[in-house]
Amino acid sequence: MKTEKFNYDLPEHLIAQYPSIQRADSKLLVALESIQHEVFKDIENYLDKGDLLILNKTSVIPARLFGEKITGGKIELLLERFLSNHQTLTQIRSSRTPKEGAELVFSFQGQRFLATVEGRQDNFFILNWSDDPKSLFEQYGQIPLPPYMNRAAEKLDEERYETIYADPNQKASVAAPTAGMHFDQELLNSLQSKGVEFGYVNLHVGAGTFQPVKTDHIEDHVIHKELVEVNSDLIDQVKRIKANKGKIIAVGTTSVRAIETAFQDEPSAFKGETSLFIYPGYKFKVVDHMITNFHLPKSSLLMLVAAFIGYEKMMDIYKTAIEKEYRFLSYGDAMLLKNYEV
Repeated sequence: MKTEKFNYDLPEHLIAQYPSIQRADSKLLVALESIQHEVFKDIENYLDKGDLLILNKTSVIPARLFGEKITGGKIELLLERFLSNHQTLTQIRSSRTPKEGAELVFSFQGQRFLATVEGRQDNFFILNWSDDPKSLFEQYGQIPLPPYMNRAAEKLDEERYETIYADPNQKASVAAPTAGMHFDQELLNSLQSKGVEFGYVNLHVGAGTFQPVKTDHIEDHVIHKELVEVNSDLIDQVKRIKANKGKIIAVGTTSVRAIETAFQDEPSAFKGETSLFIYPGYKFKVVDHMITNFHLPKSSLLMLVAAFIGYEKMMDIYKTAIEKEYRFLSYGDAMLLKNYEV
């Protein structure tokens, strides 16, 4: 299938630069039997007692650091993941690509921290640090707003570019699982009172989530790997809900990838990297409904949506969303979608 089929014209003014004032006041496009236009807080009207909401509890690390080469020249780092207590996998933006052995300097509050380029791994650099990089990023890093937000991170992003249920002990994502950012505590409490169950996965979102598919055919694309943890309690929960005819609703594409990874063969707990690439033709094992934001053209996330509801229906929904001026991408509005084949 040609990648160009997943291109569409996204008006720049529809790319949300800031979140809605209240989380649950985002708009919600509901595409079940027909397209309806709601407010996100109304999503509880579509969930029933005995349904299971799968949430990604990963937390965002302040993953952007600014420094300079020891020879001069400014650099910008975007963390991909921690490899060890003194090593990271990192994107580096600079006027000239740093070579192996190059030293990088970071100065904060009168202190200097050093990192050395050890080598490359695909489009990333492996850096060795003189100090523990985890504490360095947590203390001095900036919230890694996506590249399509034309502004620097602000104070409000520390709270809003994160879900309210994020686990602070799982602070390793460089992008938020944004579909979950529409839930506030009042809405979660209301769903729980209704009898909707919650289940949790942990998928650490990597910077590759923003990379467009560049191959001519989507089948030739090698998707980015992300760290996933799905425990046995959730596996049992999914089996029980399915047996009782409840719906499995994944919040975000990250939750979809995580739970579908655990059910690829014999359903079992999973901890490790997933390279599951979901595009049209994929047969879903678990997920009945999906809550998701509106995604970039030619992105693997858009292809996942097409696999879930069908290509033609997806393109029709996106055309409607643009006409109705829905807000797109990370701080944008949401959709509730249904898969008819599970």
